[in-house]
Order: sequence, then C-alpha cells, then structure tokens
Amino acid sequence: MMLTFVLVAGSLATGAAVLLLVPLVRRRADSRPAAGLAAGAVLCALLLGGAGLYAAFSNYAWVASPAVADSPAAMAAKLAQRLGDKPEDLDGWLMLGRTYATLEQYPLASRAYQRADRIAKGQNVEAIIGIAEALLAQDFEQIRSGAGHLIERALLLEPNNSKALLYGAFGAMSRGETSTARERFARMLTLNPPDEIRQIIEKQLLALDGGQPQEPAAEQGAPAEQGTKAAKVAVHVTLAPALASKVPTGALLFVAARDPQAPGPPFAAKRLPATFPIDVELSAADAMLPSRRIAAGQKLEIVARVALGGTPTATSGDPFGQVSYHVGKDGRLNIVIDRLAP
Repeated sequence: MMLTFVLVAGSLATGAAVLLLVPLVRRRADSRPAAGLAAGAVLCALLLGGAGLYAAFSNYAWVASPAVADSPAAMAAKLAQRLGDKPEDLDGWLMLGRTYATLEQYPLASRAYQRADRIAKGQNVEAIIGIAEALLAQDFEQIRSGAGHLIERALLLEPNNSKALLYGAFGAMSRGETSTARERFARMLTLNPPDEIRQIIEKQLLALDGGQPQEPAAEQGAPAEQGTKAAKVAVHVTLAPALASKVPTGALLFVAARDPQAPGPPFAAKRLPATFPIDVELSAADAMLPSRRIAAGQKLEIVARVALGGTPTATSGDPFGQVSYHVGKDGRLNIVIDRLAP
C-alpha cells in the first residue's frame, strides 16, 4: 500500500517538475541564456517543500513503533528467523511454541513443540504436553486419541507433573477408567495446588464417587461476586418421545457449555442421572479448567447429551440436543434431546 503511494506521489512530483523546469531550461527565442539558477531553485523547492509538507501533515510511521516491534507476533517472527540459523536450539523451539500458543496459532505451536520433541529425543515433558495442548485446543476429542497418548508419555517421564496429571485424569475419565482418574486427581491434591484448582479436583472426585458437589458460598446466601463467578447458565432439558427407547435405565446425562469459536475443554460441565425433564444450572464452579470459565457476555453453545458409554466425550448414537446461549442476557432456555450423534 505504501509502495503504491510512493510511486504515485513520485510520478506526480516528476510531472510537476517537468512542467515547471522545461520552460526555464529551454533556449529562449531571443537568444538570451536559459534560466538555470531559477530551474535549480524550483527543483529544490519542489523536493524540499514536498518532503517538509509530508513530514508536517502525514501520520505514517516510517519506523515501527516499540509496541508493534515488541508484540507477540513480532517476537514470534524474530524468534522463528533466529531458529533458522540455530535449528537445534531446544529452548528456542519451546519458547516459540509457547508464543504461538499465546497467539492461539495452535498448528504452528504444535509444529514448534514437535521440533523441540525431536531435538530432545522424546525426553522433554514440556514439549510433549505442548503438542497435546495444541491438539486439545483444536479438538478436545483428541483427549481420547493423539493428545491422550502424549499425556500418558509425559506421565511416564514425570509422574507428578500437575498439568499432565490433570489432563491424564480427564483422559482416563473419557476412557471409562474411573479408578485411574480418581487416583490422578487424588495425587494432584497432594501437590498443594492453588485453591481454585483444588476446588475443581474435589468436585471431580465427588462426582466420580457418585456424590453431589456442594454449592459454593455465593450460592448459599453470601453476596454474589461480580463477573465470572456470578455468571450462570440455566436450561430446562427434556427428551423427545421418539428417543425415549434409546435411553436405558441408569444412563448418565452430561450438560456442557462450549464456545464453537474457542475449541478446547468445556467452560462448564455437569454429570447427572438421565431423568427427564430436568433443570440444570451451570456456573464458574462447574469449570473443568480455571482458565476456561463462564463469564457474562459470552455466546456459548449448551449441549445436553445422554452418554450411552458413560464417558464425558460423545460416542456414535448418543442422544443429544443443543441451544445457543448468551450469558447474562438469556434467561432459562429449553433443550430438547432429539438427535443422535453421528
């Protein structure tokens, strides 16, 4: 864009110079000498005057501002260029993976972490988990396949890695390995996680044991907190009569809040007995990860699914229904389970 402007401006300036200078340098009919000094003065006035006026009135930054130069995107570009000269720099590839993940460029993050994994000969836990997280950010169903296998590799190398334990517990749940999931959640508690992580783990352990989690203090009468903790999703779930025969006695119902534009773990999820009709309320207390919680203003997709296989991830033939929900704006919505998962 700027190149086009410079070319056009230069052409116009050249045309103006020709129109003004030709009469001054042309030999005159009365044989008097050409006005060379005047031509030189006009040329200087055109060049210096044009440059001065542009500098005075233009807002174009010819030099990148520090904010742009120090942006994550610029840093990633510089780091990628540097790694071209140092292709075996393990720390550099790990940093590039983290930077791409921050920018939510997950395919590029995955490639950077894969390069780090090759350099480390499969022995670097951060690289392995980085690949898994990039896959999960694009499709959380990967917890049952590629990403899940990577997490198991990480746990073999570092059994008490808190991030690997958390993902590994959810992976075990998706495979129906309840005892493994319980053991991993319990092991995380011994690592003294932050309070918000501890609450999530305790909630999952209670659910695995068949109990019902207690409501948080804000819901027991304490003043409701603003923002994330106060945001809720309320839905009324019913089952279409045509699918009643598809739901066996004792089946489980999973209700989850997802953002189609932000792939990854649900922002909130609950596991309940599949009895209909049923009213369900999701809040920040139902988050799977502390970094992904329901907040006012979000536009989410609420999915209610009968888990025929008993796992949090969908399997073919599971009855389900879904609705869109604007957190903080919509009231209680209705979900009708009237479809089967392909």
